[in-house]
Amino acid sequence: MVEIRENFHKLIENREWKVLKQALNELDPFQISEIIEDLPRSEDILLFRLLSRKQAKETFQNLSHEKQEKIIEDLARNIKMITNLLNDLEPDDRTAFLEELPGVITQRLIRLLSPEERKIAIQLLGYPEESIGRLMTPEFIAVKPHYTIEQVLEHIREYGRDSETLNVIYVVDDNMKLIDDLRIRDIILARPDQKIEEITDKRFVSLSAVDDQEQAIRAFSDHDRVALPVTDTRGVLLGIVTIDDVMDVAEEETTEDFHKFGAFQEAIINPLRARILHLYKKRIVWLSALVFMNVFSGAAIATFEDVIESVVALVFFLPLLIDSGGNAGAQSATLMIRSLAIGDVRPKDWLRLLGKELLVALLLGITMALAVAVVASFRAPEVMIVVMITMVLTVLTGSLVGLLLPFVFTNLNLDPATASAPLITSIADICGVLIYFSIASWFFGI
Repeated sequence: MVEIRENFHKLIENREWKVLKQALNELDPFQISEIIEDLPRSEDILLFRLLSRKQAKETFQNLSHEKQEKIIEDLARNIKMITNLLNDLEPDDRTAFLEELPGVITQRLIRLLSPEERKIAIQLLGYPEESIGRLMTPEFIAVKPHYTIEQVLEHIREYGRDSETLNVIYVVDDNMKLIDDLRIRDIILARPDQKIEEITDKRFVSLSAVDDQEQAIRAFSDHDRVALPVTDTRGVLLGIVTIDDVMDVAEEETTEDFHKFGAFQEAIINPLRARILHLYKKRIVWLSALVFMNVFSGAAIATFEDVIESVVALVFFLPLLIDSGGNAGAQSATLMIRSLAIGDVRPKDWLRLLGKELLVALLLGITMALAVAVVASFRAPEVMIVVMITMVLTVLTGSLVGLLLPFVFTNLNLDPATASAPLITSIADICGVLIYFSIASWFFGI
């Protein structure tokens, strides 16, 4: 790909437009989008303008939102090209692009759409943010129960080109109420004179347009479908959601949770392209907050100055013990956040998990205590008992903090991923210091 990109760069520099256009025809839209992503702004728009209308549509869908915005800005002087591009985009892809833009720009672009496409765009953008309604497309094939298989195939031939997918055909009544969804395989294998109602079983899975997009992720995961219908509260078929759109959402959710777990305010799409100030702003808030939290660790250590002065060997094991508690907490939190996100665990399950986590953490703590006892027996045998007891208690504490924080955040209607690893580690550090020196004070009678 690097060689191809360099070749395109040379062709643009030499203004060999015919050769360039021919080279573009030999690549698929995904490859073209990768090249455009890495080209400087003055060259990316030149390349995009050389694409055919079909190539432009498919390539635009594969570009990052940042690059899409730049392309639209550079095409601002060519109203016809923008209009064609926006009208040609699939409704769900167009919605995903428009919803990220400032409202004024979105309204301006919507006015460029044809009346039919404008109606669809306004309808999809009218659903709540991050709802399934924003993901769906109204481009699907629907048939009536009384159609014969032969009529259905004829209907598909006539209208199938505009459909997002032909893998699933939907059966609706005269009021567009969903009756069933049929895989194309079932239709192809049926006799031509059979009616659709003869091969339906009225067992289908559907999504609600106002539900959160995470519901769609779970539904696709549970039912192994390539597309799912979207209905309103009356069961009327409004559109469909396809697996490719859900995969995009799942990737965004995973990226967002991953960044939150690392104490970022929000996801950073590409650190190579992000500005230094942007990277700084996204990281400084949480890090500053955690600095103040860690002050408590220092205050706790200062409280036990007498203990430290009397038994200096305690200091050697301090990082090991508090890090073990933080690591155990991070493991537990990762497991809980993931399980809550995919629906394996519900908020009401916290009490059942608490007992199980206590036993697991106890076993982990005892095992790690035995390991650290070996080190203590050589380094400082006099503190071995204190270190072993502390290890068990800090692992228990860290694990319970890691387990409970995601549930607390969920019950407060906050994203459980906000219970990030640095936050859990900071809490576990404070608890670890207090536990360690409190036990030492008791054991040595100081």
